[in-house]
Amino acid sequence: MNYSRPLSTASVGWSQNLSSVRPKSMLRRMCFKLRCLLLENWRRGWVLLLWIMAMATLFVWKFMQYKNRAAFQVMGYCLCTAKGSAETLKLNMALILLPVCRNTLTWLRSTKARSFVPFDDSINFHKTIACAIAIGVLVHGGSHLACDFIRLTNAPPEKFALIASDFSHGKRPTYLELLISILGITGIAMVVFMAIAFILATSHFRRNILRFPAPFNRLTGFNAFWYSHHLLGLVYILLVIHGTFLYLSHQWYQRSTWMYIAVPLLLYMGERTVRACRAEHYSVKIFKVSVLPGDVFSMVMSKPQGFKYKSGQYIFLQCPSISPFEWHPFSITSAPGDEYLSVHIRTVGDWTKELKRVFTEVNNSPFVIGRARFGGPGYIDNNCQPKLLVDGPYGAPAQDYRNYDVLLLVGLGIGATPFISILRDLLNNSRPEDQMDLATEMSRSDDSWNSLASSNYTANSSLTIGGKKKSPPRTRNAYFYWVTRESGSFEWFKGVMDEVAEMDHKGQIELHNYLTSVYEEGDARSTLITMVQALNHAKHGVDILSGTRVRTHFARPNWKEVFRKIASKHPHATV
Repeated sequence: MNYSRPLSTASVGWSQNLSSVRPKSMLRRMCFKLRCLLLENWRRGWVLLLWIMAMATLFVWKFMQYKNRAAFQVMGYCLCTAKGSAETLKLNMALILLPVCRNTLTWLRSTKARSFVPFDDSINFHKTIACAIAIGVLVHGGSHLACDFIRLTNAPPEKFALIASDFSHGKRPTYLELLISILGITGIAMVVFMAIAFILATSHFRRNILRFPAPFNRLTGFNAFWYSHHLLGLVYILLVIHGTFLYLSHQWYQRSTWMYIAVPLLLYMGERTVRACRAEHYSVKIFKVSVLPGDVFSMVMSKPQGFKYKSGQYIFLQCPSISPFEWHPFSITSAPGDEYLSVHIRTVGDWTKELKRVFTEVNNSPFVIGRARFGGPGYIDNNCQPKLLVDGPYGAPAQDYRNYDVLLLVGLGIGATPFISILRDLLNNSRPEDQMDLATEMSRSDDSWNSLASSNYTANSSLTIGGKKKSPPRTRNAYFYWVTRESGSFEWFKGVMDEVAEMDHKGQIELHNYLTSVYEEGDARSTLITMVQALNHAKHGVDILSGTRVRTHFARPNWKEVFRKIASKHPHATV
């Protein structure tokens, strides 16, 4: 009855050592939590603090600058507030481009900057800046439309005379003339375009949570988010025009909008150009497509020449026959040493469903469907393939796994994909030489097809590079917890799990499958399946639920026990 429990329930051996891990007094526990909070968030904290201080400094500087001008006598603090918020808008319109420069961020992840800059939060920072821009637009536009425009058009002649030289023919403009001027038209157009992009980028619209009748249903989903974001290209053009025709600034250096956005905009445009050129170069050949349970299919494709990546990174795929504009990200499930690329894709949207149909339902298709047997790479006639383009690789949090002694990999459903690549890489690096022939032989089995290139690469590779010995990997142990609702999901990575169970004689990798659709361990309703599961594994060495040698636990993991177990087992390691 304890068949599925040993790896998730505290045993006497290690539970006795927990006294050294748990802080005893309330004060020490509070200090420990505060220390953990600081360790977890100090990088986010200093970046946000620097950003807020920069905005505050620019706002105050521009506010005081206009407070000392003659225009302050006419429009008062409304003008100062509008100009101060405009200066923060310039900064944020420049900064918002940096978190989406994927190639630059991927390169920076490999530098020492990763130790003090939270690159994993780049999209969150992008969203935070977008919210600051929205606030800045409201303050800037509201101050103009509801305050200083009104004060300007109603100003007494003697006060308007102080700034009459800033307007054409020294004539005081009307409210309507201000609205239909170049500044007014470009400002209103920018607000409209940004409002559309901002609204359609919110989670309710982007994730199809909101349901509208046709044809308004096209306003929701990823496509609406993607295409509406391209309106921001027009926003930047209008921003430069808006910043050029200012009323109260005459010198070129006072019209500083272009100074803020020039470098980030050129960097982003360069990135988009590189991505477009690289995508055409990275056209891949499909070796194998397999339809798996749970609306998932896997694709094994050729690795483009010069394509180098790290485990945990992701790529973008485009199928021009479906859409010449749409790119969708997927984690790489093959290892860097493999001679191919593989991804596992869940069909949750119209694009992924269409991709599956294109590659599996073509008449006389040479691709594998279901569990059909497959000969190997080079078997397919590539002339009849739909074109598939690859862009990447791009950095992700999981790629830094080599910086740790012990790994705790937690995947929910299809979210386990980046960790499969890490497991493959760890297995390739940990295989001793006397296991090479066994690994190559095993790779020829049907369930382990995906490990073919990995085994061949490892068997053929040398332990030296350019006459120098490889530095031993820092990672010593890995614990993989895969939580899923459907037992059919275990088919997705069956070959990898069998390979780990077969080849990892050192016990460096522990695999834990959790099936949440079965009642928790110890519940009388799961007693029968636990008995059958234990008997089958004892007789055949195979788990009846996963179909692999990896045992399946029931319900959700007890994370507190899992954390304590790893902390106790590796007291001086970086986890």
